[in-house]
This record gives sequence, structure tokens and C-alpha cells, in this order.
Amino acid sequence: MRGENDIQSGMFSYFSPDQRVPAQHPLRAIKAHADAALSELSPIFDAMYSKMGRPSIPPERLLKSQLLIALYSVRSETQFCEMVDYNILFRWFLDMNLEDASFDATTFTKNRDRLLEHRVAVKFFDRVVNIARKDGLLSDDHFTVDGTLIEACASLKSFRPRDEDPSDRPTTDDDPGNPTVNFRGEKRSNKTHVSTTDSESRLMKKSTGKEAKLSFGAHALMENRNGLLIDITVTPATGDAEREAVKEMLTRQARKRVKPKTIGADKGYDTHGFVEAMRDRTITPHVAANTERRGGSAIDGRTTRHEGYNISQRIRKRVEEIFGWLKTIGGFRRTRYKGRDRTHLQAWFVGAAYNLMRIANIQRRTAAAT
Repeated sequence: MRGENDIQSGMFSYFSPDQRVPAQHPLRAIKAHADAALSELSPIFDAMYSKMGRPSIPPERLLKSQLLIALYSVRSETQFCEMVDYNILFRWFLDMNLEDASFDATTFTKNRDRLLEHRVAVKFFDRVVNIARKDGLLSDDHFTVDGTLIEACASLKSFRPRDEDPSDRPTTDDDPGNPTVNFRGEKRSNKTHVSTTDSESRLMKKSTGKEAKLSFGAHALMENRNGLLIDITVTPATGDAEREAVKEMLTRQARKRVKPKTIGADKGYDTHGFVEAMRDRTITPHVAANTERRGGSAIDGRTTRHEGYNISQRIRKRVEEIFGWLKTIGGFRRTRYKGRDRTHLQAWFVGAAYNLMRIANIQRRTAAAT
């Protein structure tokens, strides 16, 4: 029997958003872990806000919004606020009723400096990592490191000479908002030029033959047991940023009493300086041997003869899966914000979203196998 097309005849509903989310939906496990991590940050949230005045949007809701933006590849915070108006799944994840009004995108902007000041993003990321550590999903012995370039939120047209007066810039009548600029014959480098849009970005190309773009460097530290992201940092895009970032991340892990035994990496880390720095920390550098470089590889048979080296080289490729997810799903191929600090803030949230998704998947497979 054909059903009748009853066009929105009901005026009232008697269900909660939770009833519309399937019991086995993967977002349920992610929400449980995110709520557990955020509950530990409640004292910090109390210190962030005044005891007087009009109540603001709960900070827990704003942080979980950042997770949804990454998990569902939402293009912008403005689009996300629009989706909250009609997406029941998003409302359930944010603990909102169907009658609650969505919030304005400027709420994110106004709270971003507050999150930076109190280092909320990194503390939330660390709580997510601790969830994996308590569940025995992490290895504190064997790690992998790698770096990539994140395109800055700035156009190449903004890369102008440092001593140039803005009034001296050539203008055209074709499009005042996006004028035609001809760089032919002009030698540009980070020493002589700077972006007028994002002065902290640097002109860098990924490899020989690739185009140069205004970029930041993103560096990931991965544990080898389940391929979880342990640390992530954003640096200026320079030639030696990858190797310096490793030292910074390992120092941060040392404060947590994490003492790696080995660290895997690609050929870009096969330098005498990096290898010696790792050995000074009593860490065995399982870097890919670059036999084509002048002077030969910085490692020899004392390292490469062990089976552990081959295992590290095989597993280290998983770090590319992290970068692939961060860029394609998490929207971190190009930063949404200007400046290193705000780009790093985005990196913490996208990294936390990746870990929460990964933890939920591992736990689901483990439960299905038992």
C-alpha cells in the first residue's frame, strides 16, 4: 500500500537527539573519550572565565565543535554553525537539545586567544593521549618521526620585498581586490621578502622540481605499536626545522617520563648531527640510510644489522597515514588561521580528533575479536 505524503503535519516531538543516534555509531565512543578528557580540564575552564556577567557558550561545547569540524571535514566555522542548526548528530555530540539555538561563528574567534593563553589545546591533546596509555595502546619504547609542509593562509601575491612601501606597489584597474602581479625576473627569497598577510610563513618547496609555497612546517611523533600520534608541533618552514622539532618533542616527552629506545625516520634525518643528538639521549636512531649523500650515511652496520631496524623502517611508513588523514579529512592541508600560534592550535585539535578516531577503531576491533 502506498503511503501518504504527509508534509510536516506534526507540531511537537517527543524524542531526544540521543534516540536518533544508532547504538553502534562510531561517534559514541569518541564522545565518551572526549567528555572524559574535558572533565579533567574543568578547573582550567573555571579559571578562564569571570564569575560575573552573562554566561557564555560552554568551552566544552566549543572544543568538541573543533573535533566535529575535523572529523567531518567541515570547510569553515561559519559552515559548521549553520550545520548545527539542522544536524541532529552534531547537536547530540555537543549536548544540545533540539530547541537550543546555534551559536555564531564569532564565538570561536573571541575564545581563540583565551584558549591560547591557557594552553587548553595542548592539555586536551595530552588527556586524549593519556586515555590511550591507560588502555595499554601505546608503546613507550619505539617511535617514528616525520615532517610535512602546511600551506599558509596567504597568497604568493602578498610575498613582497621587506623594504617596500605599500604605496609603491603597482596596481591595475582590472580587479582592485585581486590585482594582477607579475613576478617574472624578480628574485624572491625569505631573506629579502616577507608575506604581508602572514609574516610568520616562509616560502618553501617540498622537493626539487616542486613549486614553492608560503608554508609552515608540521612535525609528528608517532608511537609504533598502534600508530597513534604522541606529539605534534608547528615550526617555521626551514631546511633544518624537522631535526630541531624532534629534539623539542622528545624534551616534552621526557618531562612525562617517556624514554624512547628507538626512533625511526626517513633519509632526511640521516645527518651526523641528528644521529649524534639521538645517541646522546641514549636513543638508537633507526633512520633510513642515505647512501647517496656526500660522505655516506651517518649510520652503519652496528645499527642496520639488527632486526629491530628493519621493523622500524617498515612501521615508520604509518606516519604518512597520519599526515594523509590530517590533510584530507582533518582539513589541515592549508591552515585556516594566520600565524604560527593559531596554526599550532589547529594542529592540536586535528591531532586529538585523529587519536580519538583511531582509539575508537582499535577498541572496536579488539572487542569484535574477543
